[in-house]
Amino acid sequence: MTDVLRRGRASLAFGFLAQGVAFALLVTRIPAVQDRYGVSDALLPVFLAAVPVLAGVGSVTTEHLVKRVRPSVVLRWSQPVVLLALLGVGAGERMVELAVSLAAFGLAVGALDASMNMLGVSLQRSYGRSIMLSFHAAYSLGGIVGASLAWAGAHWHLALWVSYLPVAAVLLPAVLVGSRWYVDAGPAEGGAEGGAGAGQGGALVFKLLLPLCLVMSFAYIGDSTVSNWSAKYLQDVLGSSEQLATVPYNVYMVTTLLGRAIGDSGVRRFGAVAVVRAGAVVAAAGFAVVAVAPGPWVGMLGFTLLGLGLCVLVPQTFAAAGRLFPGASDAAIARLNIFNYVGFLVGSPLVGALGDAWSYRGAMLVPMVLVSLTLVYARSFARQPDRYGGGHERPRTADVGRGSNGL
Repeated sequence: MTDVLRRGRASLAFGFLAQGVAFALLVTRIPAVQDRYGVSDALLPVFLAAVPVLAGVGSVTTEHLVKRVRPSVVLRWSQPVVLLALLGVGAGERMVELAVSLAAFGLAVGALDASMNMLGVSLQRSYGRSIMLSFHAAYSLGGIVGASLAWAGAHWHLALWVSYLPVAAVLLPAVLVGSRWYVDAGPAEGGAEGGAGAGQGGALVFKLLLPLCLVMSFAYIGDSTVSNWSAKYLQDVLGSSEQLATVPYNVYMVTTLLGRAIGDSGVRRFGAVAVVRAGAVVAAAGFAVVAVAPGPWVGMLGFTLLGLGLCVLVPQTFAAAGRLFPGASDAAIARLNIFNYVGFLVGSPLVGALGDAWSYRGAMLVPMVLVSLTLVYARSFARQPDRYGGGHERPRTADVGRGSNGL
């Protein structure tokens, strides 16, 4: 069983990495996609908004689908669809082909995000200790790799399909082979079907889940603010050069990776509540530094703090949903995952509208306040007794060994 869990953890981490690569390759080449298909500036937001909306549909569909098939099956077949849809975006020529490819990408991404976090939560339950942050660290690493490949494609003026084809050719067979070792864990010990609070009405279940849904939205509002506005903020507000303005997001991704790489050890030692509170405080401080920064270098310090703070919130929110509904974690995660896309849809337009109507410095205070509200809901991360961490660790369902760190 030890080897089964180790292989399951390694293969799932690779799935997270592959998803990070694919998503970064799409979002960082949006200008090239727009040029290839002749998408107007007025129409582009419609295409961009359609992807997270359809991803939400994919997540809802996955909630019902996993009642009939295992999450590993959903993940096994949604990941190739994401890669093929990415290739379709790069290879198409007509607007209708772009629309179909983006629709397939959005639906498959929703299923993929939901199912791979379902497997991550169930594996963490089997390990009996926090490993969820390590999966999201793999996703962050994939994002860095994907962004680097996108930069190379743009630098060498490669056609989109030339940039995307080698990635799809390598990752598609790799994820299919790796999917052989995915591990589906059963319900938690003592968790009746439907989980904590289930059977008492769907409204009560959502009421219990709502604090985590809000935290998920706040985290993605913060994340989308960095990804969409950091370069403009540094250049237009803080007076940096165009080249220097590209640095904050790269710094943000690297610090996100570093924070997630060490985050599980923090959860094991201090507990999830302490780590989430610390992440929220650091992220809020990062937005405050960005808002008052007198120049670009201080601004970059703020974005560095943002990466270290925001990085822990999303993985721990998924993990908390699994603990809150031990017998129905798949359904809870699928519903929670929708608020990933809600935050993404709200964050960038909100900051942009406030920046135009008021000031971009003032606009940075809004995600600061929202992220700070995580402190209000932090206790939801310890609702169940199986808090993973020093002094909180329950007996493991399998002996994975003290030295097992997976990826």
